[in-house]
Amino acid sequence: MKATGIVRRIDELGRVVIPKEIRRNFKIREGEPLEIFVDQNGEVILKKYSPVGELGHVVKEYADSLHEVMGHIACIADRDKVISVAGAPEKEFVNRSVSAAVEQVMQTRKSVLILDTAQHEYYHHADEENASKFTAEAIAPIISEGEAIGAVFMGTKNKDARLGDLELKLVETAAGFLAKHLE
Repeated sequence: MKATGIVRRIDELGRVVIPKEIRRNFKIREGEPLEIFVDQNGEVILKKYSPVGELGHVVKEYADSLHEVMGHIACIADRDKVISVAGAPEKEFVNRSVSAAVEQVMQTRKSVLILDTAQHEYYHHADEENASKFTAEAIAPIISEGEAIGAVFMGTKNKDARLGDLELKLVETAAGFLAKHLE
């Protein structure tokens, strides 16, 4: 655990303010759920809560099924990072930040089919970390109780492969299924 040097007092209602710099660095948004842990040493640990991550094996099996049926790389992410991947090495995707396009889809809450990531508006100003690993991708937000809590996306690295309406419908179906599981 790393000390920040910041000390905050608990107010009369039991609240503690998390400094803006820490919220910004860890992408903690207003209203976002945090899970509280305590250990034997009396330490209190706050961790971002990921409802998509709580689905564990269901998420992995769904990604595997999408990959088996379509042959493309299938990923499922929460608001910040990829939770599961099928069709590519886990170390390349899992626990990595979501791309600029995935963030945009969650923000607009609208599915998108990107036929050429090199030319798509969601990637125009992306830095190397937020650039797409795909040449084409289909992305659908997971909307649960009115909130975008993650995304399902399918992509290809093959410049000759094309994604279409079928891939978009499949990721939308997966996102809908996972949202229903969370309600």
